[in-house]
Amino acid sequence: MKPLLIFSALFFILFSNALSAQTTTTDTTVASTQLYVITKHDGTEYIGTILSDDGREVLIETEALGKIYIPKSEIKSMKKIEDKSAIVGGEYQAAGPFTTRYCFTTNALPIKKGEDYALVNLYGPEVHFALSDRFSLGVMTTWIGSPMIAAAKYSIPTKNEKLNFSVGTLMGSSGYLNNFRGFGGLHFANVTFGTRKTNMTFAAGYAYIQAGGSQFMYEEGTYYGEYSYETIPNHTGLLPLTKGPIFSIAGIIKVGAKASFVFDSMIGVFSGVSNNVETTQISPPDYTTNPYTPAVNKFVVTNERRLTTALFIMPGMRFQSTDRKAFQVSIAGVSMFRESRNTSFPLPMCTWFYKF
Repeated sequence: MKPLLIFSALFFILFSNALSAQTTTTDTTVASTQLYVITKHDGTEYIGTILSDDGREVLIETEALGKIYIPKSEIKSMKKIEDKSAIVGGEYQAAGPFTTRYCFTTNALPIKKGEDYALVNLYGPEVHFALSDRFSLGVMTTWIGSPMIAAAKYSIPTKNEKLNFSVGTLMGSSGYLNNFRGFGGLHFANVTFGTRKTNMTFAAGYAYIQAGGSQFMYEEGTYYGEYSYETIPNHTGLLPLTKGPIFSIAGIIKVGAKASFVFDSMIGVFSGVSNNVETTQISPPDYTTNPYTPAVNKFVVTNERRLTTALFIMPGMRFQSTDRKAFQVSIAGVSMFRESRNTSFPLPMCTWFYKF
């Protein structure tokens, strides 16, 4: 009987130890087909599946390097990759609020709520806030704080994820320049074809601007008098409103995991008012009289419509190091076509994007 009791006790002890060994392991196996992007504090990124995570280090399996152990103390973030198309050339590129912008213009894609962003340009800063997944507000200005422009955009998605519409407006004031007398606006609608990484946008709008400056002008009409404009009634007032339609074609295409080619363009036909005085001599001066008889002239004053066509073309490259930062460099050309003369000049631009 005693050998049987001893054998039973020994079996019970060994079985309990085995159970204890199985339940006290600290390794957590989480292997699955779910892809993650793991970013270290030094900026190094790895894409792969997580095989295990014991709280001290993570074992991942990558396509390029195989299995790698990474200490948890070196990991900055681990994010699930929901869209595998974000992996380009073995590198991960997340979509973010920067995908709603080109150089100057915007597309119909919405800024998602919680993805507010700022731009720092050579001419000044911008900041844009998403109040909802469809509606955003922004503020734009120069480094001297004037003029100041408010921006708003409302996106209209469709059942087709690659087709989006939006309407928006820009409303500005000259600020303390010209004592707040200047103002302007641009109201637009656009349609975007494609994804956040590769798309093209067609836009149309109507713009108007009052610079706030003053101009000396003669009153319209027909007048008679000596060969002098002093006889024509005149006044000094604000410059006439310059207004007209604007059209735009813009697009972006990825050329690498971190780089995209960006193209932006605008063309506008603006009308203004030009004060014109046509002088016709009715009778010549008579120097035989004493005093002499001055000439009599006919002055016809008209306000003529003046057209100016402005063409803006800006290709560039965008480099997005993380989902929170990007840098863009663009080389632009601006041409102004007037009835009397044409003007062209370069407009290089550097832009820094920040998500917050």
